[in-house]
Amino acid sequence: MGRRAFVLTATLAIYVVSVAVGLAALGAMVSSGGQGLPFGSPRVAIVEIEGLIVDAQDAIQDLRSHRDNPRVRAVVVRINSPGGVVGPTQELHEAIRRLREAGKPVVASLGAVAASGGYYVAVAADQIYANPGTLTGSIGVIMQMANLENLFKKVGVDYVVVKAGRFKDIGNVSRPMTPEERRVLQTLLDDVHTQFIEAVANGRKLDRTRVVEFADGRIFSGAQAKALRMVDALGGLEDAVNRAATLAGLRVPPSVIPPRRRLSILDLLWSRTGLPAAFTLGPNLPVFKTPLYLMD
Repeated sequence: MGRRAFVLTATLAIYVVSVAVGLAALGAMVSSGGQGLPFGSPRVAIVEIEGLIVDAQDAIQDLRSHRDNPRVRAVVVRINSPGGVVGPTQELHEAIRRLREAGKPVVASLGAVAASGGYYVAVAADQIYANPGTLTGSIGVIMQMANLENLFKKVGVDYVVVKAGRFKDIGNVSRPMTPEERRVLQTLLDDVHTQFIEAVANGRKLDRTRVVEFADGRIFSGAQAKALRMVDALGGLEDAVNRAATLAGLRVPPSVIPPRRRLSILDLLWSRTGLPAAFTLGPNLPVFKTPLYLMD
């Protein structure tokens, strides 16, 4: 093969590889809902929040991506969650608030359950849609700890604690909780409950005293929640998407960027065992340090 033929062949090979890489990258962006594409018609993006809220970074990343994408004019947050840990729940709430500050309307669509932490996330949106039978509300905070003292005595376990700090082993499963420890934890829960009430009052533009009246941990149907002005309208995901488009000045029905699909370990457990994912993770496990949960 002559030198010219070799150069032409090499150039052609590099060109083919470059095109292939470009097409692969384009295909990856399209398969993920086109979130990385800089062109195309304005769209409404959907972000899903499913199951217990324990680690919110994936959803927060999606919200941030949509905030910075000029193609996305509005976002619908689809919530199917009984609640979760306080910190990640508040991070999601803040991410939605920042999205709205960027000038992009956000509509929350409540699915089967959007209670406690799920509702905490929803109140950050401009408007909330719920099905008539959606379970929502449950405005409260819970911390559950087991007392295994009698069990330890039966099996002959001597639970030894060495600590520096009087309350360092608060929640110790090997002994009853003291009245002073209970007061400390109750003060903590009351503070977080107050934060929850303030978030609902601010997000729903309701008087705080009115929120306190139903912020006692009760759950409500979507229809009951609408009567209490906890949600704006009754409807499903399609209604929420159309409303988001209207708020953004887009045609109805709008072009939509679907939610990003992720396979989690809980999904694998479900597929392998047929057991609900909630059986594998929850606040009712006897752990030494139990996190605060916004749970139904």
